[in-house]
Amino acid sequence: MTRSRAAPAHAGGAIDAPDLRLFVFALFFIFGGITSLNDVVIPKLKGLFTLSYGEVMLVQSAFFAAYLIVSIPAAGIVARVGYMRTAFIGLLLMTAGCLLFIPASSSGRFVTFLVALFVLAAGITVVQVVANPLISLLGPTATAHSRLTFAQAFNSLGTTVFPYVGSMLILGSLPTVNPAQLAGPALAAFRAQETHIIVRTYLALASALMMLAATVWLRRNRLPQAPVAAASIGDSLALLRQARFGFGASCIFLYVGAEVAIGSLIVSYLMQGTVMALAQRDAGEHVPLYWGGAMVGRFIGAYLLRIFSPGLVLAGAAGSVIALLAVSALTTGGVSGGSLLAIGLFNSIMFPTIFSLGCEGLGARAAEGSGIICVAIVGGAVIPLLTGHAADLVGLKAALSVPALCYAGILAFGIYARRPLTVPPRSAR
Repeated sequence: MTRSRAAPAHAGGAIDAPDLRLFVFALFFIFGGITSLNDVVIPKLKGLFTLSYGEVMLVQSAFFAAYLIVSIPAAGIVARVGYMRTAFIGLLLMTAGCLLFIPASSSGRFVTFLVALFVLAAGITVVQVVANPLISLLGPTATAHSRLTFAQAFNSLGTTVFPYVGSMLILGSLPTVNPAQLAGPALAAFRAQETHIIVRTYLALASALMMLAATVWLRRNRLPQAPVAAASIGDSLALLRQARFGFGASCIFLYVGAEVAIGSLIVSYLMQGTVMALAQRDAGEHVPLYWGGAMVGRFIGAYLLRIFSPGLVLAGAAGSVIALLAVSALTTGGVSGGSLLAIGLFNSIMFPTIFSLGCEGLGARAAEGSGIICVAIVGGAVIPLLTGHAADLVGLKAALSVPALCYAGILAFGIYARRPLTVPPRSAR
């Protein structure tokens, strides 16, 4: 039996390393930005492959399914080889996923894009399993809520910048041929030609990821390490028996699913005649307003969470989103579109606050908890698919009731977790 060799000796304790905090902020920026590019790729692929809303949401299902499959094994890798080496592995997987867009474009088939997106997301999953607990460890425990929210602001910076650039590159030119009028080799050739711009975008990302991976490898011994035994999957899943953690993990499922569902539909929503009647590129360039609101809100939230109960801040944000969804569904024009875009402001503090509230008291099992939390991110594969099918059946406005139900669950968790955890949770082992 091989002895495991690299779990952090600092598990459960704080590390004073400002330079590593900057590195983790960079990771949040990159994986947030790449994830948000799906919101631009979705309308492009929907038109090229003549897909329904339910069908094109398979983009998000393929992407976020990686969290279900990869998260717990990634936590095991952290236990064996440490945070920095695991980050290196994740960055290599992300690079491979970007490169797979080359054969995906050449094939002219929708399913090959789903494969590329899955591999890319597998790498992002590994990196996120590293980043979430690491930023909590890189400073005092008392300010973990605020610090993780601040780190998520860099995630939102990525989600603001990437869709805007992606809209100009990927949605910047409209095809002069209707793909519905083509068939056979002509259709495959047309799709390969039109998706080539997507390939160039992801090749540029691959180059940046390779440089970052090289930097991480050179710093792979930066953190102190000590051997520990990696937990089994059963041991990790047993954490869900702790009520606070189990409720928090379920809310991560609901939150990511709702956030991704709304972001995925923004372009199509704003193109509706009853909303803002925008052209595809113009609608795509509004997506950064949704994610930019999250960025602004996270900087504000990092301050508010130092003053008020994190649970109550979370409940207030979730209630505000439910109200905005109702306004958007029941109005028209700029009010309807603006209400949907404004949701990003209140989404801002949700993921880091749910994560830190749910993981309170895990101590040395923080990496395991992060693995489970990242499994819950699979909500991004499920909720958008349900919302897409609802949109096909009852229209985009009525389909907003699906994410509204998700936010109702988050509001309940915020009220439940409004008081700090004063008694250590019962061991799940």
